[in-house]
Amino acid sequence: MPNFADRQLTLLTNFPLPPLPLPGGAEVRNSYLEPEVQVIVRAFARKFYVAEAARVGIFGINPGRFGGGRTGVAFTDPVALSTLCGIGHALPRQRRELSSEFVYRFIEALGGPAEFYQHFYINSVYPLELTREGKNYNYYDAPALIKALWPDMRRSLSEQTDQLTLRRDVAVSLGRRNGDFLRRLNDELGLFKRIEVLDHPRFLMQYKRKALADNVARYVDVLGGLLK
Repeated sequence: MPNFADRQLTLLTNFPLPPLPLPGGAEVRNSYLEPEVQVIVRAFARKFYVAEAARVGIFGINPGRFGGGRTGVAFTDPVALSTLCGIGHALPRQRRELSSEFVYRFIEALGGPAEFYQHFYINSVYPLELTREGKNYNYYDAPALIKALWPDMRRSLSEQTDQLTLRRDVAVSLGRRNGDFLRRLNDELGLFKRIEVLDHPRFLMQYKRKALADNVARYVDVLGGLLK
């Protein structure tokens, strides 16, 4: 049986682009087709997803162009990839991406990347990067876009859960609106017994930064509780 790194990379590189053009001027990009990103994704999985254990799936919306859309590793910008995860690369190191900064704060509070990724797997409901007019775009930003991407979102969630052997008792949504759609998908697919919903890291960093310590503690409480 192929190891986790090979299964993940096969899943992501073979994930289909939707029929084009997308509604509302949205653009889609599969960064996993880029050789440099493939090297990073494989190196990350071989370092942190070694054990063939059932992990809790944590699902964001879709990759941002400065974080997972650039590195191929969800919620991991180039700075976090090198300095916190120890994965070397030649990607430009620009300012930190807000979501990535928050995610690695709670990862550190839960024991650091090596410990955290033994128990959790992070990716997105829709795994390909979406932009509009050069800016990040969410799959739920237009009803017509949701409709166009829904079959691929079903495929994404099913394949990640089955092929990466995620736990079926629970999954976690990063983002409350994302959680609404994750629950709808789960109602159709019957993959998880329940969905835990947390405020999105970018929302917390952008609008609730004064309560950063409390918000990190909330994540630690909820995610840590899933390991008991």
